[in-house]
Amino acid sequence: MPADKLAAPAVARATAVLDFMARTGSPVSLATLAKALALPKSSLHGLCTTLEQLNLITRVDSGLMTLGPHVMMWANAFMARLDITQEFFASWDDMRVLPEETITLSVRDGEEVVYIACRNGKHPLGLSFHAGMRMPAVYTATGLAMLSTLPDSGIRKLFGAPAYAWPAPFTAKGVRDTEGLITELQDTRQRGYSMDHEGVREGMYCYGAPVFDSHHPEAVAGVAVSIRSLEANPALEARAGQAIRKLADRLSERLGAWRG
Repeated sequence: MPADKLAAPAVARATAVLDFMARTGSPVSLATLAKALALPKSSLHGLCTTLEQLNLITRVDSGLMTLGPHVMMWANAFMARLDITQEFFASWDDMRVLPEETITLSVRDGEEVVYIACRNGKHPLGLSFHAGMRMPAVYTATGLAMLSTLPDSGIRKLFGAPAYAWPAPFTAKGVRDTEGLITELQDTRQRGYSMDHEGVREGMYCYGAPVFDSHHPEAVAGVAVSIRSLEANPALEARAGQAIRKLADRLSERLGAWRG
């Protein structure tokens, strides 16, 4: 889509500059950029100056421009996400705990969770998870696990605002208001892992734990294992919770988190 048709044309032009530099692989001049992107030098000069100030591009001794160090931070973050996805599956397999059950890895986007890695188990749950799936955080094990790392004041800010509409329930189970959510999160913190007892799907129990990195006090991801409720018993639930907690700790260590 042409840059002038987008909601933020300046962002599109900046992306075009960075894309061209990435494809070229060597320092380029302002004139080369202007010709390749069909942009006037005057506007391109201001754009490149801003990108330089943000460390997204840098100038070499000759005055030519190339990608800056801030781009590498984004690249490293993206590769870390890919690495942690691979580590997620490999670590679970290595643990050899509940190997035939469904496992999921998700991140939080405001009041929702977005699944970024899923392996549906051999035991049918009546629900198939897939990467890109979104669900209200308040009903999911990964969502509850991640939300438990926020202070109660942060929960009230997210879910207690007058304009916030509580998500439609999937089942008759699950929390129904902010204070009920806070109580559930307090239990999650004490337990060390979250529990979703048929909040997403009748007949499905899920157990989740938060994943941390080295930069944020709140969770950056959540992991969960799902089992059929008819097979659940206190011993199996404790085993599932402890296993998913161990997996979360392993992934957190992989991301450089230091937590006592």
